Amino acid sequence: MFMGAISGFIHGIIDIIYPKICHACRKKIADTSIDETICIDCWAKIKTNTPPFCYSCGRKLTSKKSLKNTCLDCIEKPLYFDRAFSACVYEGVIKELIHAFKYKKNDYLGITLSKLMITFIKEYNLPIESIDLIIPIPLYKTKLREREFNQAFILSKYLGAEFNKKVSAESLLRVKNTKTQAELKNNERFPNVEKCFCVPQEKSVENSNILLIDDVLTTGATASEAALTLKNAGANKIYVLTLAN
Repeated sequence: MFMGAISGFIHGIIDIIYPKICHACRKKIADTSIDETICIDCWAKIKTNTPPFCYSCGRKLTSKKSLKNTCLDCIEKPLYFDRAFSACVYEGVIKELIHAFKYKKNDYLGITLSKLMITFIKEYNLPIESIDLIIPIPLYKTKLREREFNQAFILSKYLGAEFNKKVSAESLLRVKNTKTQAELKNNERFPNVEKCFCVPQEKSVENSNILLIDDVLTTGATASEAALTLKNAGANKIYVLTLAN
């Protein structure tokens, strides 16, 4: 009893000196929060993707911007992956969290953000059982040194552990230092990533069903180019899962 009281007192002092701060709203996280990095109010504000999904890019379909099960963008510009999914809508809280994750060296946010992807896989019965290999979209070597970690690899590790799937960061490499996609117009993104990937050992992906992981899908250009490279190396089905779109 006495030791428990001492422990509680120490933790109370630590919370006063170093309070847990929400990475989205920057307010102190209450003890009732479900996560130590995001407060319960911000969790509730994360907008998740719901059906119907575009059969290609995974975005939510609307009757005005779709034809049957495919959005107009994917009809006009076919993509090389077989299907893509995104757990959240890229706005508000999730946008803030992804920015903090990628650009502010908060790699520990990966475990929190991966929970959203894991929940999405289970809720919508994504074909995870048919996946042979999980591959994160790679960064170019200089960008990896600058950032110190690949956010897609961190997300992949937690997904692989949850579903008992092999994760490989060596099966797909980025061989061109392309411009940042977010800085380009949509029609510039596909040429920017053309032939920017390679597969060093084709046997590592041959006849495999692969799940590509990234943080955000916008036009789908990067994921599509990665899928083309993998299929040219002998891969079978290529699925894409991102945190948001």
